[in-house]
Amino acid sequence: MPPDRHRRLLEQDLRHLWHPFTQQQAWADDDPVIIERAEGNHLIDDLGRRYLDGVSSLWVTVHGHRKREIDEAVRAQLDRVAHSTLLGLSSVPAVELAAKLAAIAPAGLTRVFYSDSGSTSVEIAVKMAYQYWRQKGRPEKRRFVALQEAYHGDTVGSVSVGGIDLFHATFRDLLFEVDRIPTPYEYRWPGPGECLEQCVRAAAELLERRGREIAALVVEPLVQGAAGMLVQPRGYLSRLAELCRRHEVLLICDEVATGFGRTGTMFAVEQEGVRPDLMCVAKGLTGGYLPLAATLATEEIYSAFLGSVAEKRTFFHGHTYTGNPLACAAAMASLELFERERTLERMRPAMDALAAELANVAELPHVGEVRRRGMMVGVELVKDRRTKEEYAYGDRMGHRVCLAMRKRGVILRPLGNVVVLMPPLSLTVEEARHLGSSVREAIVEVTEQ
Repeated sequence: MPPDRHRRLLEQDLRHLWHPFTQQQAWADDDPVIIERAEGNHLIDDLGRRYLDGVSSLWVTVHGHRKREIDEAVRAQLDRVAHSTLLGLSSVPAVELAAKLAAIAPAGLTRVFYSDSGSTSVEIAVKMAYQYWRQKGRPEKRRFVALQEAYHGDTVGSVSVGGIDLFHATFRDLLFEVDRIPTPYEYRWPGPGECLEQCVRAAAELLERRGREIAALVVEPLVQGAAGMLVQPRGYLSRLAELCRRHEVLLICDEVATGFGRTGTMFAVEQEGVRPDLMCVAKGLTGGYLPLAATLATEEIYSAFLGSVAEKRTFFHGHTYTGNPLACAAAMASLELFERERTLERMRPAMDALAAELANVAELPHVGEVRRRGMMVGVELVKDRRTKEEYAYGDRMGHRVCLAMRKRGVILRPLGNVVVLMPPLSLTVEEARHLGSSVREAIVEVTEQ
């Protein structure tokens, strides 16, 4: 592309676009990249530069970009119908995808309610849980439990169960009150006592004390993504699930980030044999093609909403593009690829190669910890490894490392001082090695200046 077109695009961006989670005053200083096309696991900008998509275009791309089978599925659906409502009608792709999701989900999750984003899928789960207990004749069960440093999206209900002050503190007066349990953040656990046991004990004490009032506990299973890729100790999730069963508290598992192979299994809950009452999925659902989300529920929850029209037990919630046929067609094609290409099996060599490279990253003097579960990775940068002293937020150390990665042909996006890696599941062994070695080089370059 001619440089003059690039300048024009950049000027229009600076004049009109308001980017999410971005301090616009600093945006122009970072030599913005304008993506024009993609190929496989790479993004290509308007100047023709290629970048490995190290964060799957914000955790959504699964099989790579321009995947032929998904492209063809969307084109074929365009020849039929691009959109029709699910309010009062149904559609072939929405029906077929719902049946497929019920077939691959943890046992018991048989009902599928569509929406358009991870935030809305959690919002729906919260509202379902609240209305469920009212219609079961137990309106006192109206409180929610969530982890400290939780992130469940940016709508008001999902922000309420979120707990990251940087993102959420400004809006506290708009939100409903939520009971908090400690995040099992082993690296920075202050003690006293062992992290896993103390966190489980805190949850047990809360549910023992207030279980009669609690509608549901909301948790990101295995990995708290936006908190900095905080990997939960093994056994934590299953013990939370047992506590919920014991105290008649619904378990809502937010698999928006962890679902569709990111942790090494189709859904993270599988690794601890957990069967949630409600499960939220989005991001990788369509393979990274189109916005689509789903909230999966058990028959027990679904049946509480049945009754005569006059009883008004209906779940009065919906979205204009609920179950969009194009998005459902993309999702069906993506799920078929998981089976046909044995994606979960084939990703393991690249996953192992990345883990080997990360072992070298973990030895760097300004790396406090490398956390990984499957293809979800967080590299926490520290000012002082011995004391675990953090870099100041304004130092933008994670951001600077990600800028250094661009020079090495890789796109990453940090979470504060945590450099996040979440490549597509189609990552090759060679790409995994390049990704891992580039992270090491970039950290050395930035921290040793």
